[in-house]
Amino acid sequence: MAMQLWVGLGNPGPQYAMHRHNIGFMAADAIAEIHGFSAPSKKFHGWVQEGRVGNHKLILLKPATFMNDAGRAVRAALDFYKLATEDVTVFYDELDLAPFKLKVKRGGGAAGHNGIRSMIAHIGDGFRRVRLGIGHPGHKDRVTGHVLGNFAKTEIDPLADLLGAVAAEADRLADGDDVRFLNDVALRLQD
Repeated sequence: MAMQLWVGLGNPGPQYAMHRHNIGFMAADAIAEIHGFSAPSKKFHGWVQEGRVGNHKLILLKPATFMNDAGRAVRAALDFYKLATEDVTVFYDELDLAPFKLKVKRGGGAAGHNGIRSMIAHIGDGFRRVRLGIGHPGHKDRVTGHVLGNFAKTEIDPLADLLGAVAAEADRLADGDDVRFLNDVALRLQD
């Protein structure tokens, strides 16, 4: 099986750790933990972990470049491993999805997300996106505070449930079965 590059988007540093904008980092961490990935090493302007999900060899990358320049780290990893844009899956926060809902799609625009805009600029738009809902605060003037705010205490359990389900069903994603992945995550979250 071909290698895949999975990217969690977020901002580096402890002060950002629980921000909604960092849910992509959280997803990468959950996958690495549940699937027993290697310890992180500094590479490609970020942190890299290697492991397997099902029959697939995966490289997990958390860019340390800050969101606006995440594409540079991804480009460096793609070049090193000689992978194509289609081999990339990106996990990131999505304002236009209800909290803790998720969608998977390939291609498209950035929809105002600076991390995705940077990715498109550096590697093109043919990568797979796992959009993790953080909800919209209701008014555009409150978006920055919402995105760069910490998850509320009442959100921690549903957040943990979502991240656990994404990591547990990651083999479906690695197989390229996006529909089954979404269905199996939804089933886990019904309990």
